[in-house]
Amino acid sequence: MLLPSKTKYRKQHKSRIKGKSKKGFLISFGSFALISLSTGYMSSRQIESGRVAISKLVKKTGKLWIRIFPDKPLTKKPAEIRMGKGKGSVDRWVAVIKPGRVIYEVDGVDEDIARKAMKLAQAKLPLATKFIMRENEFLF
Repeated sequence: MLLPSKTKYRKQHKSRIKGKSKKGFLISFGSFALISLSTGYMSSRQIESGRVAISKLVKKTGKLWIRIFPDKPLTKKPAEIRMGKGKGSVDRWVAVIKPGRVIYEVDGVDEDIARKAMKLAQAKLPLATKFIMRENEFLF
């Protein structure tokens, strides 16, 4: 599971997710990619389950890149605890996703296998996503 090895502060404010992605919107490594169409958080477990789904189809012939990293801690207080007494402990680590952000990239496989792999990964993710190719990356 992905999580940062060390952070300056243990807990963060929640913040708002506004606008389109200002970085990570171009295909940099592979030929095919899965990009986000909506905003939200992706937990490290969701990122990992998408990676497993893609790597089962891509196997050893292709290469997979994960372009996001869960570096934001989300906290949660235990069930049946009264209000007050401070902020809860860190529950999970999430990546902040904006529209246009490349999530996964694949190379070394033909288009139909890449499409099937990304379709399986789409089912694991909590966001609306879209499959794109390197030639068509500016049509978003």
